[in-house]
Amino acid sequence: MVNDVRIAGVGMTKFGASPERTSRDLFSQAAGEAFEDADVEPGDIEELYYGNFMGEFAETQGHQGPLMADAAGVDAPATRVESACASSSAAVRMGVDKIRSGQADIVLVGGAERMKNISTAEGTEALSAAADALWEIRAGVTFPGAYSLMANRYFHEFGGTREDLAHIAVKNHANAVNNELAQFNKAIEVEDVLEAPTVSAPFGLYDCSPMSDGAAAAVLVSDSFAEEHGLDTPVEITGVGQGSDALGLQDRASIPRTPAAEEAGQMAFDDAGIDRSDVDVAEVHDCFTIAEALALEALGFYETGEAISAARDGETTKDGEFPVNLSGGLKAKGHPVGATGCAQISEMTKLLRGDHVNSDAVSDASVGLTHNAGGTVASCVVHILEEVDQ
Repeated sequence: MVNDVRIAGVGMTKFGASPERTSRDLFSQAAGEAFEDADVEPGDIEELYYGNFMGEFAETQGHQGPLMADAAGVDAPATRVESACASSSAAVRMGVDKIRSGQADIVLVGGAERMKNISTAEGTEALSAAADALWEIRAGVTFPGAYSLMANRYFHEFGGTREDLAHIAVKNHANAVNNELAQFNKAIEVEDVLEAPTVSAPFGLYDCSPMSDGAAAAVLVSDSFAEEHGLDTPVEITGVGQGSDALGLQDRASIPRTPAAEEAGQMAFDDAGIDRSDVDVAEVHDCFTIAEALALEALGFYETGEAISAARDGETTKDGEFPVNLSGGLKAKGHPVGATGCAQISEMTKLLRGDHVNSDAVSDASVGLTHNAGGTVASCVVHILEEVDQ
């Protein structure tokens, strides 16, 4: 018998600049909020899976599993999970597997990252460790450069313009305006994006997600545990998928294609027993504006070459037929890399429960998808969340 996995509670700090706060402090807050939301105690937790990528770089701190268990008040086996920017979604996947297998009934999952206490140059160097050290890092490739290669190749093969990318940034900033947990609560216009300083062509400043401090956590429980303890758990994780690809772009058959996301998405759809047409709303990994388009195509929501214009055409906006990144996405919500995947779970849970600031835009939604990528999508984790009867 496979246990169903319910989301009992979620917690998340405000993303942004908190250089005076340590990652353990941030995670303690997120975990505490998740416990309160779930109406459970830290002592109930049977396992902790915690995502973090650059702790050794930013805080000279490894071995963070037991550290974060202590910060959260948890006395249970604790494991740090690292998969670059997909670290905490991989942690969520491990928690789901633990409960489905019957090895645990209640698990704390999440992640945190501290990035703003070091310089931009130091942060960029730390993030580049998720690329190929022999063939990319030595050549001076950083992720703005790597994703710009993907964007330029996409334009060459399938078309698209800088203005198409700008509409993605504008959409996601608009979604974050009233999200009090987002790093940027500021609307922007297409002209702002096009006139911003160039980072790595075709990207300007507004095409790139920021460095951020923050944490997110979720309490996962089996359906039997929820019933036995009278927990309010209207959202279930019904599908999980994970895929991998060659680490470096030089080893890929296609630079703008992301097979890891294709594999993870199909695995999640099959696991949930649904089709992509059943999905009402999505949170996808938009570390750079092109990444949103690549994700939507890899997941099969758009044919190759068509997602680039989806935001411009109003299809993925808040009032469009398929809203994407109602949280503001990584672009405006922020991107503390170890926390991002679980933050997507937190935001999607609230959207489906109806207690997110943008829930009104998807009041009839019952199925949501989260897509979290590591590096240039060398790793990818996809989760399907569904509203369920209790």
